Amino acid sequence: MTDGNQATYWESANNAFPQWVQVDLGSASSASRIVLQLPTAWGARTETLSVLGSTDGTTFSTVAGSAGYSFASGSNNTVTITFAPTTKRYFRLNITANTGWAAGQLSEFQVWDS
Repeated sequence: MTDGNQATYWESANNAFPQWVQVDLGSASSASRIVLQLPTAWGARTETLSVLGSTDGTTFSTVAGSAGYSFASGSNNTVTITFAPTTKRYFRLNITANTGWAAGQLSEFQVWDS
Protein backbone atom coordinates (compact mmCIF):
# COMPACT_ATOMS: atom_id res chain seq x y z
CA MET A 1 0.00 0.00 0.00
CA THR A 2 2.98 2.30 0.16
CA ASP A 3 5.00 0.96 -2.78
CA GLY A 4 3.89 3.70 -5.20
CA ASN A 5 2.35 1.11 -7.54
CA GLN A 6 -1.40 1.51 -8.06
CA ALA A 7 -1.57 -1.88 -9.82
CA THR A 8 -0.58 -3.84 -6.68
CA TYR A 9 -3.05 -4.13 -3.82
CA TRP A 10 -3.79 -5.40 -0.33
CA GLU A 11 -6.98 -7.35 0.33
CA SER A 12 -8.33 -8.46 3.70
CA ALA A 13 -9.97 -11.78 4.49
CA ASN A 14 -13.35 -12.20 2.78
CA ASN A 15 -16.56 -11.67 4.77
CA ALA A 16 -14.66 -10.56 7.88
CA PHE A 17 -15.48 -6.88 8.46
CA PRO A 18 -14.28 -4.75 10.11
CA GLN A 19 -10.71 -4.79 8.84
CA TRP A 20 -7.94 -2.20 9.14
CA VAL A 21 -4.59 -1.21 7.70
CA GLN A 22 -2.23 1.44 9.00
CA VAL A 23 0.87 3.38 8.13
CA ASP A 24 3.68 4.37 10.49
CA LEU A 25 5.20 7.72 9.52
CA GLY A 26 8.25 7.05 11.71
CA SER A 27 7.61 10.12 13.87
CA ALA A 28 4.64 12.33 14.69
CA SER A 29 3.86 14.53 11.68
CA SER A 30 1.11 16.96 10.79
CA ALA A 31 -1.47 15.69 8.30
CA SER A 32 -4.80 16.93 6.94
CA ARG A 33 -5.66 14.49 4.14
CA ILE A 34 -5.29 10.89 3.08
CA VAL A 35 -5.28 9.82 -0.57
CA LEU A 36 -6.39 6.26 -1.29
CA GLN A 37 -6.24 4.36 -4.56
CA LEU A 38 -7.43 1.08 -6.06
CA PRO A 39 -6.17 -0.45 -9.34
CA THR A 40 -7.28 1.70 -12.29
CA ALA A 41 -8.82 -1.23 -14.18
CA TRP A 42 -11.21 -2.16 -11.37
CA GLY A 43 -14.91 -1.35 -11.53
CA ALA A 44 -16.59 1.24 -9.35
CA ARG A 45 -17.21 0.50 -5.69
CA THR A 46 -17.93 2.27 -2.43
CA GLU A 47 -15.98 1.39 0.70
CA THR A 48 -17.15 2.50 4.13
CA LEU A 49 -14.10 3.92 5.87
CA SER A 50 -13.01 5.82 8.95
CA VAL A 51 -9.58 7.16 9.87
CA LEU A 52 -7.98 6.81 13.29
CA GLY A 53 -4.72 8.32 14.46
CA SER A 54 -2.21 7.67 17.23
CA THR A 55 1.08 9.04 18.50
CA ASP A 56 2.08 5.79 20.29
CA GLY A 57 0.53 2.98 18.19
CA THR A 58 -1.65 1.88 21.12
CA THR A 59 -4.20 4.59 21.84
CA PHE A 60 -6.14 5.70 18.75
CA SER A 61 -8.62 8.54 18.29
CA THR A 62 -10.98 9.30 15.42
CA VAL A 63 -9.52 11.60 12.79
CA ALA A 64 -12.33 11.20 10.22
CA GLY A 65 -15.65 9.53 11.05
CA SER A 66 -17.17 6.64 9.13
CA ALA A 67 -18.50 7.45 5.65
CA GLY A 68 -18.90 5.83 2.25
CA TYR A 69 -16.18 6.75 -0.26
CA SER A 70 -16.73 6.05 -3.95
CA PHE A 71 -13.88 4.77 -6.09
CA ALA A 72 -14.64 5.18 -9.82
CA SER A 73 -12.74 5.02 -13.09
CA GLY A 74 -13.59 8.68 -13.81
CA SER A 75 -11.54 9.66 -10.76
CA ASN A 76 -8.71 7.20 -11.51
CA ASN A 77 -10.10 5.03 -8.65
CA THR A 78 -8.74 7.64 -6.23
CA VAL A 79 -10.41 8.96 -3.08
CA THR A 80 -9.26 11.82 -0.86
CA ILE A 81 -10.31 12.03 2.78
CA THR A 82 -9.78 15.48 4.30
CA PHE A 83 -9.83 16.32 8.00
CA ALA A 84 -8.74 19.01 10.45
CA PRO A 85 -4.93 19.15 10.70
CA THR A 86 -3.64 16.72 13.32
CA THR A 87 -0.23 15.52 14.42
CA LYS A 88 0.05 11.72 14.62
CA ARG A 89 2.63 9.03 13.92
CA TYR A 90 0.21 6.23 13.01
CA PHE A 91 -2.79 6.53 10.70
CA ARG A 92 -5.20 3.61 10.62
CA LEU A 93 -7.87 3.11 7.97
CA ASN A 94 -10.84 1.16 9.34
CA ILE A 95 -12.92 -0.61 6.65
CA THR A 96 -16.44 -1.79 7.48
CA ALA A 97 -18.03 -2.41 4.04
CA ASN A 98 -17.24 -2.66 0.33
CA THR A 99 -19.88 -2.75 -2.43
CA GLY A 100 -17.42 -4.24 -4.96
CA TRP A 101 -16.10 -7.22 -3.00
CA ALA A 102 -16.67 -8.84 0.40
CA ALA A 103 -13.31 -7.62 1.73
CA GLY A 104 -11.30 -4.48 2.35
CA GLN A 105 -9.16 -3.51 -0.64
CA LEU A 106 -6.53 -0.85 -1.14
CA SER A 107 -3.64 -0.14 -3.51
CA GLU A 108 -2.12 3.05 -2.13
CA PHE A 109 -2.39 4.78 1.26
CA GLN A 110 -0.82 8.27 1.19
CA VAL A 111 -0.80 10.69 4.13
CA TRP A 112 -0.40 14.40 3.29
CA ASP A 113 -0.20 17.72 5.08
CA SER A 114 -2.42 20.32 3.33
